[in-house]
Amino acid sequence: MRRETILIVDDEKYNINILKELLDKTYDVMVAMNGEQAIKRANVSPPPDLILLDIMMPGMDGFQVLERLRADHATSEVPIIFITAMGNTDDETKGLALGAADYIAKPFSPSVVLARIQTQLRLKSSLVRERHLNQQLVSLSDELIQKNSQLIELNKTLQDLASLDGLTGIPNRRRFDEYLQQEWNRSMRDKIPLALILIDIDFFKPFNDHYGHAAGDECLKKVARVLVASMVRTIDFVARYGGEEFVCVLPETDAAGVHLVAQRLLENVVTLAHPHEQSKVAAHVTISLGGAVVIPSQEDSLQLFLRQADERLYKAKAGGRNRFVGQD
Repeated sequence: MRRETILIVDDEKYNINILKELLDKTYDVMVAMNGEQAIKRANVSPPPDLILLDIMMPGMDGFQVLERLRADHATSEVPIIFITAMGNTDDETKGLALGAADYIAKPFSPSVVLARIQTQLRLKSSLVRERHLNQQLVSLSDELIQKNSQLIELNKTLQDLASLDGLTGIPNRRRFDEYLQQEWNRSMRDKIPLALILIDIDFFKPFNDHYGHAAGDECLKKVARVLVASMVRTIDFVARYGGEEFVCVLPETDAAGVHLVAQRLLENVVTLAHPHEQSKVAAHVTISLGGAVVIPSQEDSLQLFLRQADERLYKAKAGGRNRFVGQD
């Protein structure tokens, strides 16, 4: 364990010898006999743990030495105790104002010197521990902030994943329900139209039976990508409704707008040209669509709105499939 180091600064060898004999058993002792030596010997690494400084010295006095040491970053926090024959209050006040830690008048009592030294070293050790703890707290705080940020990001990712369909990667039924409710409320508040399109892949069960479920999954993913790519506005929303069914929410869209979007969806899926030998309407995958439009009011309900779109989807399938049925 490293012994603490004390620098004695005094121009009188007698005083140095007394202090050195007093301190040698417990501390490592350095000696300087004038101000210049004191500044030079204080600037070691690490600096002394404490300095005993006489005031009355030839050349640079103790006050000047103190000012120089306090102005240097390397020694600015080293405790300095004045030991001096200058015992008047003004000198003591001046020393303390310049940054001295304590003031002992000569002739001194050895037990008092030891007690004052031990007090200042304990204070210094406490300050060092406090600073170290503060640094650890700051580091821990920074780490906690970083962890919290990562946790927020992870929660966001988990929320996003909980809102996505595991197969197609597009929003799932849960997210659809949330978005539809949100837009229903906004349309009711602003008295603007809201449109909905239910979509079903034609003859998907025969497709699965013929090509296998892996091919069926690939077909669902391709159709999902086409549907999403067909949306031209950021507010238009596509989700997987369940099985081979998809759904589009079209805010601020009237009956004419729904028809245009539905025709685009039909054409883009046909352009996909994904083979479907078991289809009864084409040699490739097709879709059927049913649409509904409403300006919601207190008398309307989401359930009725969905049922209207579902009934029109049924009409589209009953009418030959690969077509859209909207409002009359």
